[in-house]
Amino acid sequence: MSISLQEIAFYVVGACIALCSILAVTTGRILRAATYLLFVLFGTGAIYGILGYTFLGAVQLMVYAGGIVVLYVFSILLTRSDKDMKYRQNRAKLISVLATVIVGAVLVLFLTLSNGFVLNTIPQGVELPMETVGHALIGTDKYEFILPFEVVSVLLLACMVGALLIARKEKNN
Repeated sequence: MSISLQEIAFYVVGACIALCSILAVTTGRILRAATYLLFVLFGTGAIYGILGYTFLGAVQLMVYAGGIVVLYVFSILLTRSDKDMKYRQNRAKLISVLATVIVGAVLVLFLTLSNGFVLNTIPQGVELPMETVGHALIGTDKYEFILPFEVVSVLLLACMVGALLIARKEKNN
């Protein structure tokens, strides 16, 4: 059984994503958490690139990694400083979190091994032409996405307005 360089890169990037994901939720500082999240999103874009989905990889980097820059700006502007955010957790919550993580890991391993995903090699997908993707995003027929696209844009606009209102109210007090 020979392992290709592409598979090695896939597993290394996957391990980095897992590590940065854990660090993002366990760190006590908001800017470090945002930085680790940025690395997770870069890694996800790299996975898309390894799998041959260059358009999805580019969108991942532009939209989500660009969103982390906005998160940086809001975390700096909306918090007074980068103080430690660690709170005391009781032992019962810690045990329940560990039990949930173990059950989730066992479930993922069971599903992965029982469906043969580990035995398959990394698929080489055929990428759709950009024209087809564009028509699917802007079309109004069945399986086309103009309505969800507009709903998400209105939701993001509402989030931005809400964040500005919260920041403005805290400044006036």
